[in-house]
Amino acid sequence: MKLVSSSLCVIGDFVWDVLIRTNNNLLKGGDSFGEVMLTPGGSAANLAVWAQRCGLETHFIGKIGRDRFGQLAREDLESESVIHHLVETEAHKTGSVAVFVDQSGERSMVSGHGADFYLIPSELPKQVILSANHLHLTAWSFFTDPPRSASRTAAQIAKQQGLTISFDPASFQMIQEMGVDQFLSWTKDLDISILFPNYEEGRVLTGCDEPDDIVRSLAKIYSEALIILKLDADGALVFDGQASTQIPPATNNLVDATGAGDSFAGAFLAHYLKSNSAVDAAIFATKVAAWVIEHLGARPTPDNRLKQIIKNR
Repeated sequence: MKLVSSSLCVIGDFVWDVLIRTNNNLLKGGDSFGEVMLTPGGSAANLAVWAQRCGLETHFIGKIGRDRFGQLAREDLESESVIHHLVETEAHKTGSVAVFVDQSGERSMVSGHGADFYLIPSELPKQVILSANHLHLTAWSFFTDPPRSASRTAAQIAKQQGLTISFDPASFQMIQEMGVDQFLSWTKDLDISILFPNYEEGRVLTGCDEPDDIVRSLAKIYSEALIILKLDADGALVFDGQASTQIPPATNNLVDATGAGDSFAGAFLAHYLKSNSAVDAAIFATKVAAWVIEHLGARPTPDNRLKQIIKNR
């Protein structure tokens, strides 16, 4: 499967993360000191930013409220050089998510229903999709409808024009609540070229416990897709339909896991869609994600070390 691309189109959520990191256990009715931050987020927007940071021209399609947070969303994407095509609405506010990070760095999220949940097919800028070489979708756009119909329409447009498509299953808990069969009924027919599950999502979708069994089962479900299984502290596993390659972790110094998977997938696409080497792309993506988890937030400000990682890929 040869994929050579110069432009990525990402469709999905832009939200603002209210990130709360505690230094100890919260007691019911109690109080504690910690860190509280407002940071730009959303799985799709995060991936778009990371792909652009890693050198791939990236377009982002999403929906925001006609409010101050919506204005800040535009400013954020412009500051990241992501070419945005944002639909505005007065009916809904720009999305927000509460992100709780515990002492170990693991995160849990509570997502509100913001404007990003209300993107409809007629609002899609079809020419933007057609002008790209690759389309990325996230399952956060599939758990409710809208925006499921908009994302499926975008995939159909991409398929008709021969674009390749990548997909992130996004949340094992949401898949369980929707039901695996229902989830697969909405995603199996998308002609996905690259799948980015983490271990828990892969386990829920396949019923398998061993990573190698998970990737092989997923390759049967999503026929001919390249499977990139994110394994957190154990790195990643790449399955190209024939062989599995284990990618070791670049660090285990976890401070905050928020956005790690998005940075991994964005970096992977930026490398792979130009190099066509899944293993090299996964090694690079693991290094980028390792840098991310050593900082707070999904999109920490790049420092010289990250710039060197990107330069030396």
